[in-house]
Amino acid sequence: MAGKDDSNKIRNVGPKSAAWLRQVGVRTQDDLVRLGPVEAFMKVKRAGFRPSLNLLYALAGAIEDCHWADLPDERKKALVAAVESNESANPIKTRWQKQVERSERGDPAGNPAPEDDSAPAGGDGFLDDPDGGSEPAHEE
Repeated sequence: MAGKDDSNKIRNVGPKSAAWLRQVGVRTQDDLVRLGPVEAFMKVKRAGFRPSLNLLYALAGAIEDCHWADLPDERKKALVAAVESNESANPIKTRWQKQVERSERGDPAGNPAPEDDSAPAGGDGFLDDPDGGSEPAHEE
């Protein structure tokens, strides 16, 4: 493709991973170097994507200017340990886990609990029938 600038393309990263990275603010090699592979990987995970460890290795390889498969096993183990440490320090909650927490607080919508219960018990909500159901529905 003529005219396309590949100078900012991150090595080892395919189109899907590149889209994930762009969505979390990692657009260039410089952005990746500034964050590091573990933090960039965690940003992708925390955004709700489900990257494999291959992305973690690819990011490290991009910084170290090598193919991800050429990273030594010790380096890969250190990267995985850093991700696990990061996750245990600040666990990533799934949408389901967040919903359970909201339900346990008594609010499935996630809204804060009301301060006072000044609403009448008999209902005067907009869905309540103002005539108490005494009149039949309008028929034509």
